[in-house]
Amino acid sequence: MNVNISEVPDPPAEGRLIRGSYCEEPIAGTTLFPHILEKDQTISRRSSDFLRRYFPLTDENNWNDWRWQLSNSFSTLEALSKVMDLTEDEIYAINSLKNCHRLPLRITPYYLSLIHDIDRFNPLRRTMIPTPEEFFSTETECSDPLDETGSSPVTGIVHRYPDRALFTVTQFCSSYCRYCTRSHSVGKLGNLSHSEWNEAINYLREHTEIRDVVISGGDPLTMTDHRLEFILNTLRSIKHIEIIRIGTKVPVVLPMRITPALTSMLKKYHPLFMSIHFTHPDEISVETKRACEMLADAGIPLGSQTVLLKGINDDPETMKRLMQKLLTARVRPYYIYQCDPIPGSSHFRTTIEDGINIIENLRGHTSGYAVPQYVVDAPGGGGKIPVLPDYVVHSGPEKWVFRNYQKKLFEYPNK
Repeated sequence: MNVNISEVPDPPAEGRLIRGSYCEEPIAGTTLFPHILEKDQTISRRSSDFLRRYFPLTDENNWNDWRWQLSNSFSTLEALSKVMDLTEDEIYAINSLKNCHRLPLRITPYYLSLIHDIDRFNPLRRTMIPTPEEFFSTETECSDPLDETGSSPVTGIVHRYPDRALFTVTQFCSSYCRYCTRSHSVGKLGNLSHSEWNEAINYLREHTEIRDVVISGGDPLTMTDHRLEFILNTLRSIKHIEIIRIGTKVPVVLPMRITPALTSMLKKYHPLFMSIHFTHPDEISVETKRACEMLADAGIPLGSQTVLLKGINDDPETMKRLMQKLLTARVRPYYIYQCDPIPGSSHFRTTIEDGINIIENLRGHTSGYAVPQYVVDAPGGGGKIPVLPDYVVHSGPEKWVFRNYQKKLFEYPNK
């Protein structure tokens, strides 16, 4: 099997981008994030406004087709500048991407509809639009900070933990986050060849200690139903693999990919779990919430993975709002990751104390279900290490002393 996205069609003629029908100003009455669906609407008002203004020759059926979204994604300065007022720094950074071999630019029309008319300091915009800070590297940064290459016995497999393995089935994402851990490979390397595919599957078959496989990439949900089912069916044929997980950001950046056909197929391969990459509460639109509900209705437990990012979600109230909104979308907060030190990430990285402060302001202050684990994925391949506030004041053979979220002290007898 040659895993790629070659089945994604070329952009239909009626989908071409047009810079406004009558004037260069935003549509009258456009407001920030009006994610409201009327009873007969199939897309939110904000998406509908964006569609009418910039793709006036296409319709909602095309907009709701995930293949159309991929075919019409924004990947060049020329296309992006037709719908956004880019700063000089952003223009410079986009022009420099190719020469510096950095992570490419790619944003779906849907996700761009959330950020096209907001200022350059907006959290969502900063996660997708390149800036010159990406080209400044520090001595502590490296292209593969987690040393996944060192834990990769064959192409496509990362086997770091005793009973589980990561299976990277594609290097393609529908939108590229500027802080991506795999920016050294995503959007650049080719897809698995037939022989590499067979070698990866044979490795999983031969290593009977592996009971849990995470399908990742890139983003596996950018693949067709047929190809994704081939992978799931192949993994399910391996008797010692008990659990399959899919890591994705598609419900957030390409929610129309979650279709009845997809969920009907996925539910055949339980126990199947899904980890969804969320960054900010403003990502939880009507469309994204509906996509998550469809996955949950198919019996798929959903967990969130969030990277802690400076000036984007490192405020305790912002993070609490995200975790609370995730629960309303039937997604259980799972991990908050310390941002990995990839080249050009210093403007995104917080201190570890900032992460501890986030947990300090979640635990006890909101539902326990809304409190994820804060972890540092140790550079050099050490794996995920949980980091907690110091709740233990004293430990001994007679008693332990703890402090609670209100900083009150309590004793527990240790015998």
